[in-house]
Amino acid sequence: MLSVKEIAAEIVAREGGYVNDPDDPGGATKYGVTIGTLRRLGLDLTGDSLIDTRDVRALSRDQASDIFIRHYFEAPRIASLPPCLQATVFDMYVNAGGNAVRILQRLLREMGYAVAVDGAIGPQTAAAAGQAARVGGEALCDAYGIARRNYYFRLADRRPASRKYARSRSGGKGGWIKRAEEFISSGYHLSPQEFQQRTASWG
Repeated sequence: MLSVKEIAAEIVAREGGYVNDPDDPGGATKYGVTIGTLRRLGLDLTGDSLIDTRDVRALSRDQASDIFIRHYFEAPRIASLPPCLQATVFDMYVNAGGNAVRILQRLLREMGYAVAVDGAIGPQTAAAAGQAARVGGEALCDAYGIARRNYYFRLADRRPASRKYARSRSGGKGGWIKRAEEFISSGYHLSPQEFQQRTASWG
């Protein structure tokens, strides 16, 4: 099992370098850390009393990893989830904040567990996830990954500007879908034909 530092390093590598895509609501981003995150945490990396795109550009891999561990793993208490879920929920929390937990909570409710869908990992959610993992950890991880993938698809359904993150220019799987499927057993990956069918309505 990978350590938290190793998982964070993988997330940083997956997120990539500096981008400032006008279609991305997060704005300027580097290694997955947005300008909004730097402002929320008060991280003036350039020391000029401003937090702007220059601070985003100045962010190092180690700083990004530390932010993720402290604020996206430790703060939301992802360590209280069963090990089979920690990497995928951590990765999704970096990408979608509290929605990462809501996806899990909705999944647990579908499985019959009485949990609130509030985006916070408390004793109730941790206990239900632990019970579900004891029944079948790999199946739970796959189910969560598929729910992640569906979340991305629904975002792209609703927001045409986001479709480029779910489908590549060549018509294949985009970064969002590939990211979700990294945590899903290969047997549950969408085939090219299935992917084309799912995205056909996008034109």
